[in-house]
Parts: sequence; C-alpha cells; structure tokens
Amino acid sequence: METAYAAAGAAPPSGQGSIMQLLMPFALVGLIFYFLLIRPQQKRQRQHQDMLSQLKKGDKVITTSGMIGTVIGVKEKFVVLRIADNVKVEFLRTAISSVYDSSSEGESK
Repeated sequence: METAYAAAGAAPPSGQGSIMQLLMPFALVGLIFYFLLIRPQQKRQRQHQDMLSQLKKGDKVITTSGMIGTVIGVKEKFVVLRIADNVKVEFLRTAISSVYDSSSEGESK
C-alpha cells in the first residue's frame, strides 16, 4: 500500500510547456500556407494589376474568354478591342487576361 500512496502523491508535470507545444504545429502550417499559397498569389495579382494599368493602343491582348484582339481605345474601366476588320468590342479592363506576344507563336513551330 505504501507504493500506491507514493505514486498518488507525486505531483503532475506542469502544463506551461504544453500550450507552446500545441500551438507550434499550427504556426508552422500557417507559415507554410503563407509562403506556398498566399504570397505567390498576391505577387501574380500585383503583376496582373500592373499589366492592366499599362495597357495602351496597339497592344494585342487575350481576354479571359480566349478572344484575341488589338487595343484601339482605353478608358478608366473599359478597353475597346478590334477583333476583326470593322468589328469593335468593348470589354471590362478586368476581362483582359494577358498581353499577347505574337513573336512566341513563330518560335513554337
């Protein structure tokens, strides 16, 4: 019986270190998400905004729907594209996906 009293009388380990041990994996996962997902997405978004702000007449662009056209007019929120002879279409500036580089098309053949 003495052994039972001695084991029951032992003080439990303090819980101060357990909170840090519990939060450390969450912080590590948060850092991994930031550097692998959030930061690259913010960088792409910033580059896209810069590209949209630098649009000018004569640029060949690709819209999000896949249409290729030449910029003939730039407004604050809209861009006027010529997609064929005598065919002008007005798009939202945010509908422009990228600037089309026709020189890369010839290199792929």
